[in-house]
Amino acid sequence: MFLKNKKDGTLIKVLDAEAVINPMQPTISGRIQNGEEEQDPEDFDKNSLTFPSNENLPQCWIDPNYQSSL
Repeated sequence: MFLKNKKDGTLIKVLDAEAVINPMQPTISGRIQNGEEEQDPEDFDKNSLTFPSNENLPQCWIDPNYQSSL
């Protein structure tokens, strides 16, 4: 799975897809896709990521209290 950094548009290869959909985890581990060489894993704040199509991640993946705000 790939996500995109909102700030600079770089693609991030997600290393743990379950962390992306878990609202209790505010960060995910991933690798920046920059050139041919594999980059070291980094943690990324889910609020700073979108899908490659520029769609925001669903609120239920980001906010552990999303149901209480409905």
